[in-house]
Amino acid sequence: MSILARASAIILAGFCLLGSAEAATRVVVFEFELFDTSGEASPRGPKPEEARRLALITADMRARLAQAGYEVVDTTPKQAEITEAQPLRNCNSCELEIARALGAQIEVIGLVQKVSNLILNINFQMRDTATGRVLRAGSVDIRNNTDEAWQRGISYLVRNRLLDPPLTGKAAP
Repeated sequence: MSILARASAIILAGFCLLGSAEAATRVVVFEFELFDTSGEASPRGPKPEEARRLALITADMRARLAQAGYEVVDTTPKQAEITEAQPLRNCNSCELEIARALGAQIEVIGLVQKVSNLILNINFQMRDTATGRVLRAGSVDIRNNTDEAWQRGISYLVRNRLLDPPLTGKAAP
């Protein structure tokens, strides 16, 4: 067999494998929200540095899920509905319909509760969008309202609560 024929056979086999592979599980990670019970809460929402940290840990969770093999769904097409429904923790699972409309099989919502400027906790919940069943949930307390503390908290949650032990069934990547 010539080199060209071998190369063509290898390429054709690769396309066959790609065509038969199952698509990655589609997951939507909604923006983490802040629930400030510290007495420092502003009616205008989170302080600028806390809003930036919320975006930071949301992006981190999305990146870690993508790295784990999930297809992370863009929320931009439904941003107006998401904004209207916020805070998601109070919308009686309305975000499930948004996640379904985005084509996600799994959704993740997150919350940072600020007890004080020193004590915070980061929480998440992962649900099956078809049934609403909770697949995973986790919480971690952090000390210090800094980028480093928030990043360490989300890292711990993803490694030790979200992805370990590995998800199975249709929730697997």
